[in-house]
Amino acid sequence: MIAGLFHLVWKVVWNTFVILVCSSLVFVGYKANQPMAVTGVPQGMTYVEFIQDRLDAAKTVQPSRCGWGMMLSLVALGPIYSGVYTEVAIHPGGFLDKVTAPDPDIPIGVARAKWFEVPGIWWSVVERLSWTMLGKPAAYGCQFRAVAIR
Repeated sequence: MIAGLFHLVWKVVWNTFVILVCSSLVFVGYKANQPMAVTGVPQGMTYVEFIQDRLDAAKTVQPSRCGWGMMLSLVALGPIYSGVYTEVAIHPGGFLDKVTAPDPDIPIGVARAKWFEVPGIWWSVVERLSWTMLGKPAAYGCQFRAVAIR
């Protein structure tokens, strides 16, 4: 009896996890193939095209470790920052808001967003952070070439 209950609970937890992972992958795949909504990005450029362009740009940066370092920092820090910035935007005045430095990549006007709006807010933060780290011309640090207009 108890073993059957544990098995049922485990099955529910596992299936919920699989559904969440799969739906997240579908969401990211869909959004990554839509035009980016960031100021400065060439009109109609998708996130996939942007990342492909930045990978090509990283190959030409000297020293080469700088370009690849920026790409790796986006991969390593992007998910953390996007989660924190989304939380700060949705719950202003909370703990994370108090300990997070102001940043133009933090969305405004989304306080107390509904649960179904959060993935869209998160994706906009991912796009903004990616553009800030890899797309904006910088006077210092890695000198990536300008984003190629396709």
